[in-house]
Amino acid sequence: MPVFLNTRDSDFETQFTTLLGAKREDSPDVDAVVAGIIADVRARGDAAVLELTEKFDRLTLTPETLAFSAEEIDAAVAQVPEAEAEALSLAARRIRAYHERQMPHDESWTDATGARLGWRWGPVDAAGLYVPGGLASYPSSVLMNAIPAQVAGVKRLAICAPTPDGVANPLVLLAARLAGVDTIYRIGGAQAVAAMAYGTETIAPVDKITGPGNAFVAAAKRRVFGKVGIDMIAGPSEILVIADGDNDPDWIAVDLLSQAEHDESAQSILITDDAEFGAAVARAVDARLETLERRAIAGPSWRDYGAVITVADLDEAAALSDRIAPEHLELCVADPVALSEKITHAGAIFLGQWTPEAIGDYIGGPNHVLPTARSARFSSGLSVMDFLKRTTLAQMTPEALRAIGPAAETLAKSESLEAHGLSVRARLDRLNR
Repeated sequence: MPVFLNTRDSDFETQFTTLLGAKREDSPDVDAVVAGIIADVRARGDAAVLELTEKFDRLTLTPETLAFSAEEIDAAVAQVPEAEAEALSLAARRIRAYHERQMPHDESWTDATGARLGWRWGPVDAAGLYVPGGLASYPSSVLMNAIPAQVAGVKRLAICAPTPDGVANPLVLLAARLAGVDTIYRIGGAQAVAAMAYGTETIAPVDKITGPGNAFVAAAKRRVFGKVGIDMIAGPSEILVIADGDNDPDWIAVDLLSQAEHDESAQSILITDDAEFGAAVARAVDARLETLERRAIAGPSWRDYGAVITVADLDEAAALSDRIAPEHLELCVADPVALSEKITHAGAIFLGQWTPEAIGDYIGGPNHVLPTARSARFSSGLSVMDFLKRTTLAQMTPEALRAIGPAAETLAKSESLEAHGLSVRARLDRLNR
C-alpha cells in the first residue's frame, strides 16, 4: 500500500527524505552493452543496424527498406479511424499554436561607447526524434517532439520508431505526417540512437536527438551527448496532486492512476490539508484498481511508490512540492493561480480541478516531454528553444575600442595571455598614431 505521511508526525522529515530518495528506476547495468552497440554501428553502419534490428525486433530489413516508403505511410494513414484522425489533427494544431508563441526574437543595440551588440537565433540543421515502439508507442510523442522542431525551423527531421515483428502503429505515421516529417526509420534501441548520432550509409547524422525511450535508449543518449545534443534523460513518470477537501475523491484517484498506469516505477503523490479526504482518495484508488485495464502496472506503482501526505496548510504543501520538483503538478484547490505563484520547481502545472494532467499529455498545447526525477529544479520541458541556438554579435567602432580596449588589455595581462593583449594593443596603437 502507499505510504501515509503527516507533517505533524515527529518522524515526518525522515520519512519524507526516504520518499524523495527512493530509487524508482529499474535501470539494469546496460552501459557496457550500449557501448558495444554504438561501437558496432560506428564501425559497420547499415550492416550493424540491420543485424541488431533482426535480433531485437525480429524484423528483417535491407538498406532500401530501413525507412517507410511514401506508399506505406499512405496505406497506414488510411487505416486510422476518422475520430482518431480528427483528434490527432486538433492536438497538432493546438501544439503548433502554443509553440509558435515560444519563438524568441533577435536583439541588436548600440551602447554608450558606440559598440554594436546583440544576438540572433537560428535552428540546428537536423534533428532525430526517437519514438518508442511496441506497447509504449505514442503518437502524441511524435507531435510533441516534431512540431517544436519544425516551428524552430529545423531543415531536416527524421524519426526512428521501432516496429517489433514489423507491426507499425498507423497513428504514429499519421502524427509524423501532421508534423511535417517524411523520413521515418523503422528501427529503435541504442542502434537507432547511434545511427542518428554518427550516421550510416543510409541514415544521415543529425545535430540533436530528442524523445523518450527505455534504459538502452537513455544510456545511448548519454553516450552520444557531445557528438550531438540531446533533450534530457527521461525517468519514470510522476505526478503530484495538491488538493483540498472540496474535490471529488474519484477524480483525484484517476488523476493519480493516470501516471501510475505508465510504468510500475512511476510515482503518484497526493498532498492535502484534509486527512479524511486523503483517506477517501486512497479508497477510491483501490476501487478503480479493481477494474482498470492496466491494473497490473498501476497497482504495483501505487503500492510501491505512491504516497498520501497530510499538511497543516497549503503553504506547507507548496514548500513540499518544491522539494519534490514533480514532472506533473496538479493544483486542485480553490485558488490554484495564487498557489502556483508560491511554487518554483515543476515541469508542468495544471491549474484547478477541471484541468486533469491527461489534457496536457494530448491536447492542451504545452509540451508533455518534461523533466523527471526532481530535475525540474534545474531544467525545463521540451520546447522550441531545444532546437535553436543563440549566436552573440559584437561590433566595435574605433571610438568604442579606444574606450574599452585598455581594460581588455589589462585583463589579458593579468591572465598571462600576451597575444590576447597584443591583439587589442596593436589596434590601439594605430588609433593613437
